[in-house]
Amino acid sequence: MTDQPRRRRPHAPNRPGKPYRRPQKDPVRILAFEALRAVDERDAYANLVLPPLLRKARESAEAGSGPRFDDRDAALATELVYGTLRHQGTYDAIIAECVDRPLREVDPPVLDVLNLGAHQLLGTRIPTHAAVSASVELARVVLGDGRAKFVNAVLRRIAAHDLDGWLERVAPPYEEDPEEYLGVRHSHPRWVVSALWDALGGGSAGMEELLAADNERPEVTLVARPGRSTPGELLDAVGEGSAVPGRWSPYAVRLTEGGEPGALEAVREGRAGVQDEGSQLVAIALANAPLEGADRRWLDGCAGPGGKAALLAALAAERGAALLAAEKQPHRARLVARALAGNPGPYQVIAADGTRPPWRPGGFDRVLVDVPCTGLGALRRRPEARWRRRPEDLEGFAPLQRGLLREALASARIGGVVGYATCSPHPAETRAVVEDVLKGRGGPAVSAEWIDARPLLPGLPELGEGPDIQLWPHRHGTDAMYLALLRRTG
Repeated sequence: MTDQPRRRRPHAPNRPGKPYRRPQKDPVRILAFEALRAVDERDAYANLVLPPLLRKARESAEAGSGPRFDDRDAALATELVYGTLRHQGTYDAIIAECVDRPLREVDPPVLDVLNLGAHQLLGTRIPTHAAVSASVELARVVLGDGRAKFVNAVLRRIAAHDLDGWLERVAPPYEEDPEEYLGVRHSHPRWVVSALWDALGGGSAGMEELLAADNERPEVTLVARPGRSTPGELLDAVGEGSAVPGRWSPYAVRLTEGGEPGALEAVREGRAGVQDEGSQLVAIALANAPLEGADRRWLDGCAGPGGKAALLAALAAERGAALLAAEKQPHRARLVARALAGNPGPYQVIAADGTRPPWRPGGFDRVLVDVPCTGLGALRRRPEARWRRRPEDLEGFAPLQRGLLREALASARIGGVVGYATCSPHPAETRAVVEDVLKGRGGPAVSAEWIDARPLLPGLPELGEGPDIQLWPHRHGTDAMYLALLRRTG
C-alpha cells in the first residue's frame, strides 16, 4: 500500500461537553493593541496614533455603528498604551523568565498582547482574574485560539508575583551592575541610563528620580500667546480645580484633570496652544537676552512644528519685531504657518534648509535653532523613543546639529544673540556641539561668546554652573530641554 498524506481532521467547533464560544471583542483592549502594532510596525508615535483611534471609537459609538465607548474607556485605553510602552523593558525582562524560548522568537503581535497583559497585572489595579481573562480574550480575537493558550499560560506565570517580587528576580543587584539594575527597574535601555547619568552626574538617588519621572504621565501644559490670550482666560475657560498656573513660565497653564485642549476656544483660534513649559522657557530666555542696538528681525531656523515659533512671533510682535520661521520639510512648514496664523505682528514662514539658508548672512538680531536630536529629553511624552533610538544615532545627528548652529551664528549680526536648543540632555548633543562649533571642530571656527542664560529665567532652581541651562523632568517638571545662548562677536 502506498503512503498517502494524512488528512487533517477538520476542526469541530462544538466538542462534547465544551461548546464553542465566540471570542468577545473588547473595544478598549483591541484599540490599545492596534496602537501598539502601529508603533511597532510603522515606527509610529503613540501620541500621533492614539488620538484618531480614540476619535473613531467615540464616533462609531455615537453613531450606533460600534460598541459603547465613553471617557472612562478612552482613559483606560490611553493608560494601557502609554503604560505598556513606558514599562516595556521591565515587562520584557519578566516575560523572558516565563517563556521557553528567546524573546526574539516570540511573534511581535503575541509579545504586544503579553505586554498589555503584564501591564494590567503589574502596573494597574485591575484584579488578577480580570486582567488574565481579558488578555486571553483579546488574544483569541486578534491571534486565534492556539496562541491564546500560550498567552494564558504565560500570564498565569506572571501573576504568581507582584512587580516588586519580579524585580527581585530579574534585576541584578545594584552593587554588581548599577546601570543594568536601573535599566530593568525603570525600563530604560542600558545605554540611555549611562548617557543620562553622564549628563546628570551625582549618585543613584538623582538617577532613580529622573528615570522614575520619565515613566510618569506628564500634565498637559498650555501656553497663552502674549497679546492674543492670557493665562487668566485659559484658567477661566478650563474651570476652577481643573487647571493651575505654570510653575515657571508666566504664559503657562497646567491642566491638572486632563481634558481636551482642542475644546478650548483660545486653542481652536490659535491664540493659545499646547506647549511644554521647558519649550516656553527656551523662547522666553532668547527673547530676554540683553541686546545692544537694533531688535527688529528674529529668526527661528528649525521652526517645525511651530510651538516655539508661535511664542516667539507673539513676543516679537510686542516689540514691533518681525519673525522669519524656516522649516526644511514642507509639510512641517505648513504646520508652522497654521500655528502662526493670526499673529498680530509681521511674520513669514518658508520651507528652507537651515544648513543652506536662502537668507543673507548677518541679517538677524535674535536667532533660535531647536535642532533635531534623539529626543531623550521627552521620554515622558514619547516613551517608545527609548526603544527606537540607538547609540549610533548620536553620530548621525552630530554633523547636522553643528551645521545648523554654525549657520545660525552666521545668520546673526555682530552683537546678535543665538539660542541653541535641543530636547536631549545627552552631552554629545548639548555642550559638546556648542564647543565643537566655537573651537572650529568639523568646520571653520565661529567668533562668539557664551551668555549666562541662568539670570534670564529668575526663580528657576538647580540650573547648574552655567552658562548654559539643562532642565530636568524630576527637578523642574518639564521636558529635559537644553539651551545655550551665544553672542556673535565677529
